[in-house]
Amino acid sequence: MGELYMGVEIGCTKQQAAVCARNGSIVRMVGEKVPHPNGAADILKWLEATLRALIAAYPEIARIGYGFGGVLETKSGDLQASVQVPGWMGFHLREWSEEKFGRGSVVVNDTVAGGYAERLLGSGRDSKVFFYTNIGTGIGGSLFIGDTTWDGIGFGAAYLGNTFTADWMAKEPGALTRIEDLCSGTAIERRLRTPGYIDSDSVMMKWCRGEAAKTDCRMLHEALKAGDAFALAEMERVGHTFGVGVANAVSMLGADTVSIGGGVANLGEYLIAPVRRAADKYVFISGKGRFRVVQCELMDDNVPVGAALYARDGFRTTPVNGRQSL
Repeated sequence: MGELYMGVEIGCTKQQAAVCARNGSIVRMVGEKVPHPNGAADILKWLEATLRALIAAYPEIARIGYGFGGVLETKSGDLQASVQVPGWMGFHLREWSEEKFGRGSVVVNDTVAGGYAERLLGSGRDSKVFFYTNIGTGIGGSLFIGDTTWDGIGFGAAYLGNTFTADWMAKEPGALTRIEDLCSGTAIERRLRTPGYIDSDSVMMKWCRGEAAKTDCRMLHEALKAGDAFALAEMERVGHTFGVGVANAVSMLGADTVSIGGGVANLGEYLIAPVRRAADKYVFISGKGRFRVVQCELMDDNVPVGAALYARDGFRTTPVNGRQSL
């Protein structure tokens, strides 16, 4: 079978571990929605048991890569924060992994890992300046220049969801909020479940029997396919806001390809089309007609696959003094 690599996704909604061949193909994937009432401790318990079992089954695993859903110091692999899961701050994930499993480890942001897989194997394979972003529980971003990862000041870079935009939910004029707080799956479902937000004549109200708390993004998808006016208008709002963010990213970074992944990307063109329209409208003239907005190709597999590829390659960045591998 040859040398294998493990790729691990540490998120909020799901945890995944993939055993991958050198070319990135998945040999085995294990995933689970892990309840975490005790925060990071519960996820660590699952990781230790799951990874030990996989290493026992596949002793050819040479290195382990992690895609973590939060902010971290790339050089040390120390976690700084998770917006959704408490208990990660200050945790030495790379050190923990190498002590527990006896294999060299690499730790990157989860969107960076997903973007790396897309850059090498998916929607960014032909891109020279590739921007990847995901819309799921949160919203991230990552930038790739050629075959290298832009790591900014060493704590990850291109956190698109944490840039600010006009808040169309606020009552006061001129209010701002993070893109993540309007466009993430969590934000969309929070609005849908707010009493009175969904139009009374929407099919969604019929399907949930008037109980808005039962709605979610999957129901929104079905309503979109049914041509529901409220659902289409909601996605136009989400797509417009996200598209403004994409236009800003292209204008600043000169990306030729912007790929969108994450759970909400499963909405396909219902999401991508309004994002594309807004991005085309607001991008600076330097980018007009020179970039494309696409759906990612590897979908839910891209984070663990990308983490495995980083385990294979090391984390390559381009600092001021030249190329470097951590």
